[in-house]
Amino acid sequence: MTDPTASRNALVRMLSGGFSNQQQAFDNPPLYAHILVRFRPLIQLQPGSLLLEQAYAIAPNEPYRIRVLRPWLCPERGLVILNYTIREAQRFGGAVEDPERMAQIEENDLTLLDGCTYLVEPSDDGFKGTVEPGCRCLVKRKDRTTYLVSEFMLNPAGMETIDRGYDPETHEHLWGSIAGAFRFARTHDWSDEVPNHWLD
Repeated sequence: MTDPTASRNALVRMLSGGFSNQQQAFDNPPLYAHILVRFRPLIQLQPGSLLLEQAYAIAPNEPYRIRVLRPWLCPERGLVILNYTIREAQRFGGAVEDPERMAQIEENDLTLLDGCTYLVEPSDDGFKGTVEPGCRCLVKRKDRTTYLVSEFMLNPAGMETIDRGYDPETHEHLWGSIAGAFRFARTHDWSDEVPNHWLD
């Protein structure tokens, strides 16, 4: 997959779906919560825009993370995923299952998260990515400012993710994966919702 545009299109389509780590959570309940991750095309926004919701399976319509991700070809860095917050994001909690509410998200609701762009490259039959270096992707956890170190592996069957937070001054590991990657199996495929004009 050497053509950059083809890689971007494949990434958009491969991300467009739902994922669950149910088996991992059932096998290791003390270490892994059961989490749902869903990416769905926002066809009214710029090409590649995907609504991301992450939620605990016990409360699927009360996501703890709502973002818009946008795979993009950057002249300086190649294939990336831009990471946006949504203004008053909780207005759209659960919208990933509600097309009418998804359609209400507008481009001017989005703010690019500085330092939180993922650098992506093809890998085997999928993709791997890491948050850009520099310790600038800041995340508030339990009233403490931390910086995020994140990586993922994505393929047609599912994805693996590792998110960890560190103290900006001491670089102490404060939160996130200790036992290893979260392993998500694909549960939904929304790639057919990717509009053709996004792929031109």
